[in-house]
Amino acid sequence: MALSLGLMPPSQSDDRALAGAKDVLRDAVRRRRDARPAEQRAADDLARLRGLQELFGHPDGGTTVACYLSTGSEPSTTRLVAWLAAQDVRVLLPVLGRRADGSRRAGPDWDLYRGPSRLRRGPRGIPEPDADGLGPAALARASVVVVAALAATPRGDRLGTGGGWYDRALEHAGDGAVTVALLNDDEVMPTLPVQAWDRRVDVLATPTRLLSTLEER
Repeated sequence: MALSLGLMPPSQSDDRALAGAKDVLRDAVRRRRDARPAEQRAADDLARLRGLQELFGHPDGGTTVACYLSTGSEPSTTRLVAWLAAQDVRVLLPVLGRRADGSRRAGPDWDLYRGPSRLRRGPRGIPEPDADGLGPAALARASVVVVAALAATPRGDRLGTGGGWYDRALEHAGDGAVTVALLNDDEVMPTLPVQAWDRRVDVLATPTRLLSTLEER
């Protein structure tokens, strides 16, 4: 009789342990980000932007990019979104707040960036479009998806901000979409705790490099 040598699926206790390890890492990364001097964050943001501009090249008005709007000590996306919009790129932003009728959203939602005057303060203080949303399927239009992350490995395993929003959202991404995580150099780690539903990213953008994770898998 042949014996199966496959790995056993993770148990509930395994998942609890992995979730706990992620929370510890999230707290450590956030503390380290908050401790960075403002001058260092500004220099890192500018260096990352230059690398991303190199990655995007010369996009045209037919391009759609999905991106989050950063807050606090996160790697900034403010200039990136403004630069993309100036190139006539359609920029999709997450919409997290309730709909106009007060109902909750059934899943991850997106709407177009129409300039800073058309943003409102969303849940947890995250800026979002003052619109009702185009639905989760809108992400299929994006050729590049810039995702929020706290850490990642050279193979593309990503530590998200918690809640699994992007893991659910990326189920609607197009087959050829490139996913990009913005990080500081010390947030590229050899290994991370990973759960079954975690989605890998394709490119890591730090202040000093663009790393394709596809080459490491």
